[in-house]
Amino acid sequence: MRELSEQEKFWQGDFGNQYVDRNIGKPLVAANLALFDRALTRAARIASVVELGTNAGNNLQALHQLLPQSELFGVEINECACAQARALDIAQIWHGSLFDFPRERTYDLSLTKGVLIHLAPELLASAYAQLYALSRRYILIAEYYSPVPMEVSYRGNSGKLFKRDFAGEMLDRYADLQLLDYGFVYHRDAQFPADDVTWFLLEKRP
Repeated sequence: MRELSEQEKFWQGDFGNQYVDRNIGKPLVAANLALFDRALTRAARIASVVELGTNAGNNLQALHQLLPQSELFGVEINECACAQARALDIAQIWHGSLFDFPRERTYDLSLTKGVLIHLAPELLASAYAQLYALSRRYILIAEYYSPVPMEVSYRGNSGKLFKRDFAGEMLDRYADLQLLDYGFVYHRDAQFPADDVTWFLLEKRP
């Protein structure tokens, strides 16, 4: 069995549990619905979605409303979050690290939202590989953006929050990916604030 990284253990434990408690509620689901509605405007029919880093299922709830006919799958390392996501009964939730999720099939859309920012830089290549391999057509990345890699102190912890051009790095890494759309959600948005998230919709060329 693979030894989990320090960061994986961090999110698996008490800090991850506290994150779950801070990040639940209808306003968050509504903001996610508005974000996904914009981010997926240019995507064709999406019949299946896999989210790497599901947490308690806020994103899946929004996607279930936006894409009611789609098969939804989530991957979550924290047991408490996994239980809450499963209790929603709208998606199949796999408990474990996103790096260990089996590539048994592909999905019309693979996505992360607020997950890549919490991975140590040396883990990103493996995360990108998962997003790419699991996607049949689209990849959605919704994270904090910076044109140059930088680390930010996160609730008194170092080595737990990073900003960079995640989408650009994927575009450089995989020649058949193209940028289909992108956008920004401002924390002072009057209707659906979303913590200054920049999203990128990538598509695999035929």
